[in-house]
Amino acid sequence: MKRRLLFSLVVAYALSGSAFAQQTIRLSTTTSTENSGLLAYLLPAFEARTNSKVHVISVGTGKALELSKNGDVDVTLVHARAAEDKFVAEGWGVDRRDVMYNDFIVVGPAGDPSGIKGGKDVLAAFRKLASGPAKFISRGDNSGTDIMEKAYWKQVGSQPAGPKYVSAGLGMGEVLNMAAELGGYTLTDRATYGVYQAKTGLALMVEGDQRMFNPYGIIATNPARHPGVNYKGARQLIDWITSPEGQAKIAQFRPGGQQLFFPSAKPD
Repeated sequence: MKRRLLFSLVVAYALSGSAFAQQTIRLSTTTSTENSGLLAYLLPAFEARTNSKVHVISVGTGKALELSKNGDVDVTLVHARAAEDKFVAEGWGVDRRDVMYNDFIVVGPAGDPSGIKGGKDVLAAFRKLASGPAKFISRGDNSGTDIMEKAYWKQVGSQPAGPKYVSAGLGMGEVLNMAAELGGYTLTDRATYGVYQAKTGLALMVEGDQRMFNPYGIIATNPARHPGVNYKGARQLIDWITSPEGQAKIAQFRPGGQQLFFPSAKPD
């Protein structure tokens, strides 16, 4: 009788423990959400509310989508709308939602050797950069920023030649550091620049063009393609980050008093 009672208690304890076990959610995302400090600010509130641990893999958008396509993550947060729509249309992702937006800017050395400072036309600036004396540092990593930069060069019809064009294959923070070291220009999201501005000394050159709008979306990995993913956890994160609570926290993220991301989730 005592053995049976002891066994029952052990089973009850095990079931109770499993009910409250912390879940892991694997999130692939862009370097801007990580480098800016946004995720470190946002995720603790979500993790506490849902008894979760979010494992963040910070890469360029192209790689982030690839990780989801391969079933290596449960959910992805990226910023390349055309690539996101293609990803969902091909059946790799589901439940895409708008999350937030900011904008791209062009930054460069304070001396501005290519003479673009103060402009609001990104294509006019890129034309000057294509023929100007300074280097241009490209992400070169198929990130959302890299995709946008390549689209600008395509519209302009030219780009810096030879050693003036440096394809770094690095994240945004590292590219900003490289641009500072080489006295070059680069295209960056405003959030990462805000974090790196003081340490790099790079100056804001071009902003305000509608073509520099930078929206972010969150997408769950399709469980029909990868039954092993944590779809429940992915949906929890999607629902929370697009909820009034999650959206308010995005708006409240203001390092140095500057708002770097603006909530954009639409009600269901």
